Amino acid sequence: MKRQFNLFILLATLALGSCQKDFLNTDPSTEFSENAVWTDPALVETFINQLYFRLDEPLTDGRFKANLVDEGHYRGNAASLNFNRSIQSPDDLLGWGVSRYRSWADLYKSIRYCNLFFSKVDQVPFSANLIDGKTMKDRMTGEMHFMRAYYYHLLTSTYGGVPLITEPYALTDEFQKERSSYADCVKFMTAELDKAAQLLPLDHTGANQGRATKGAALALKARILLYAASDLYNKDVFPGFEKPELIRYMDGNRSARWQAAKDAAKAVIDLNKYRLYKAMPAVTDNISQNLTELFLSKNTEEDIFIKYFTIPMGQRVGLYSSPNGYHGWGTNAPLGDFVDDFETLDGKKFDWSDPAMAADPYNNRDPRFAATVLYNGASWRQRPDDAKGLDPENKVQTGRWERWNATTGKIDLVYGVDTRKSTIEDWNGAYTGYYLRKYIDPAVNAQYDKQAVTWRFMRYAEVLLNYAEACIELGLEDEARIYLNMIRKRAGMPVITDVGAALKERYRNERRIELAFEEHRFYDVRRWLLGPQIYNRTTKVADIVYKMNPDHSTASIPTIRHIDFEKYSWMDKAYFLPILRDELKKNNLLIQNPGY
Repeated sequence: MKRQFNLFILLATLALGSCQKDFLNTDPSTEFSENAVWTDPALVETFINQLYFRLDEPLTDGRFKANLVDEGHYRGNAASLNFNRSIQSPDDLLGWGVSRYRSWADLYKSIRYCNLFFSKVDQVPFSANLIDGKTMKDRMTGEMHFMRAYYYHLLTSTYGGVPLITEPYALTDEFQKERSSYADCVKFMTAELDKAAQLLPLDHTGANQGRATKGAALALKARILLYAASDLYNKDVFPGFEKPELIRYMDGNRSARWQAAKDAAKAVIDLNKYRLYKAMPAVTDNISQNLTELFLSKNTEEDIFIKYFTIPMGQRVGLYSSPNGYHGWGTNAPLGDFVDDFETLDGKKFDWSDPAMAADPYNNRDPRFAATVLYNGASWRQRPDDAKGLDPENKVQTGRWERWNATTGKIDLVYGVDTRKSTIEDWNGAYTGYYLRKYIDPAVNAQYDKQAVTWRFMRYAEVLLNYAEACIELGLEDEARIYLNMIRKRAGMPVITDVGAALKERYRNERRIELAFEEHRFYDVRRWLLGPQIYNRTTKVADIVYKMNPDHSTASIPTIRHIDFEKYSWMDKAYFLPILRDELKKNNLLIQNPGY
């Protein structure tokens, strides 16, 4: 569904939060009154559209949570965004890596809209006509159950148990509500999604494409239950915390939680609705190109819940992420640590101590590497006019050349057009030696134009990974490998045969690669309790030199290595974000998360 919101619609939405009695008891000519909205199904649909609009994604403003974990580096206006600083300070987190639509206050604002709908829906004069097999009332009600669960999922994934509010507060109400236990929140969200699945169609047609479906409700349920079974919510990470039930389960029935996660993912699979995009590549296929198409296509058979864009809405991610030699801003730059985790084409772990691998590190890698990362020597779009002479081959240049200066008798260093010392916007270059390829449309001149790439909140590959993870935790390793290898086959990679702890490690890396820059890794690191392992280390960036030969000519093949970049740190309290002081002041029944 294409959603465009003008001032008229926004005024209508704002009017919904006003008092029920107008000052003169008349409707203003510039906006809809609350009473008018709930007497017109078309206006109710506009109200719901705003909830879709408020579902946040990183393509619009061009900033990813990947930069707050071991995927990417946010250049911004400074050398770095320190991981630990950004995680420890919610103001930094919201300012750099997360939109305002993910804040506590704004998520509850969205939940209030859902609650308002439920309080008014029976007043709406819906027709009994069926569209895609559902009445408008059932479809809209299902959408609101889905939306309410989605917003609570964003809250609980960040804060643990939160107040479960199902009534639309007015300004005259007291905002006093205790946090519910994490277990109760999960129970509420899954119940919401069960209701949504009953009311929503399996498919939407026409202008309704892009709305929540039965498959979306079931897939979100599977994700929530997977998180709920994970380590963070089942182990005592914070002994002595006064209300442990807010951040974890208190019973020991974890196997049942893994079984519930497995069953929920299988319910999506058994719909027989979704398929991996180009799941069986031909021998002659360019698999990297197949995978690139997945994220540039408007629709694929893999899509479960997506957000369409139109050019007037547009996205800034192309400008934010493109190389500076194309007048991009060089943010969202993949880290060397992330690059190192792409296997070789024969399924081996990449190792810089292997001379053959180190000599040509970007060759013979998992095809998802070239579909995700722009690296030195990667072909890209035609250069802008002021850079054509610097790069006639249109290949990314993140290295430097040693050139012999016969006049001075010394070596001159000539820096690539996409480096921090480029003659084109040297202030905008990435620090890591890499740029993001995923989501970036080369047909769009990002310096001047916005792109309109579809954002995928949920896709079928995630469901298969969720199912495989639950199987591994239940000891069903044969079953797990079947579904894990479906994704591997699509990626042109050899099957996984590992068992035990090695299988779990391999699975986690597969998830890291397949879902890269899709807003999963930030949560995966936390739910797996990998904070110290991931953050207590020095990150790596690429150092690329075309060295001078003994005859004073310059090598045509660069020497590439990964070198130390920035040292990050970890404190366990970062497994959950703090509730802001403003919220604690509004509601004195709230209990702060541990460590803050």
